[in-house]
Amino acid sequence: MYIREVVNAGDCEVNGRLENVGYRMRPNDFVEIKVDVTRGTAMIPQPIDLDIVFEDDHLMVVDKPEGMLVHPTHRDRNGTLLNGLSHYLNSSRGDAPFIRPGLVHRLDKQTSGLMVVSKTAQAHRVLSDHLQRKMFKKLYVALVDGVVRDDAGTITDLIGRFAEEKRWGVKEDGKESETRYRVLERRENSTLLELEPVTGRTNQLRIHCASIGHAITGDTARGGRSFARLCLHAAQLGFKHPASGHLLEFFSPIDFDKLGGTENRAITIE
Repeated sequence: MYIREVVNAGDCEVNGRLENVGYRMRPNDFVEIKVDVTRGTAMIPQPIDLDIVFEDDHLMVVDKPEGMLVHPTHRDRNGTLLNGLSHYLNSSRGDAPFIRPGLVHRLDKQTSGLMVVSKTAQAHRVLSDHLQRKMFKKLYVALVDGVVRDDAGTITDLIGRFAEEKRWGVKEDGKESETRYRVLERRENSTLLELEPVTGRTNQLRIHCASIGHAITGDTARGGRSFARLCLHAAQLGFKHPASGHLLEFFSPIDFDKLGGTENRAITIE
């Protein structure tokens, strides 16, 4: 957000000319930015209870609660996951260099579940590369409205942004998107699904579920029935360790009937 403010204030030049926020960078462009180095960072360390599933010198796996933002925004600068991680990683380091937690992927504020966070620049580069190459295993559990007929299937509706309405949804000229689903349990008026996002578009799981007529319970913006929370949870996460190459798998069961209460996680490391 700060960089956007700098650009809007006319303190950013590309090849000696002022450019707008939407300017598309080209190879060999020369960028000059005037910044206030005394300005504080939005990542203010704050003591926040964190549910840490795993930690070593390279990374952490945390179980994010529903209702917590992952990172600060221009509206909300406090109480986010990054605020808590910054405090946890640096509160006892004294004058040692600041450890900046690196987000490898994100979860919506209303979505709970497992996330991996890097503790070093090298770990962040490796994990981000693995994520881009689709080497991560990410499975979600969702309670959706209505009874899903097919036991399994794939949703491929294109997803794009409706600029005037400031929302994401199914769009004819949107980007290719793919979600695989599998029925875990059918109930009288709802279905428990396992969701696997093959692509990672904004709000993909919520949009795709709504597009087949089974909005996620609690997703009232897309036609879902009202509930105490959005019934979407990142329940399984698997990836290769950035240093050792060993496969790590983490599990976070959830019972939406208990409004998000979780059991103990099972962790498998190979």
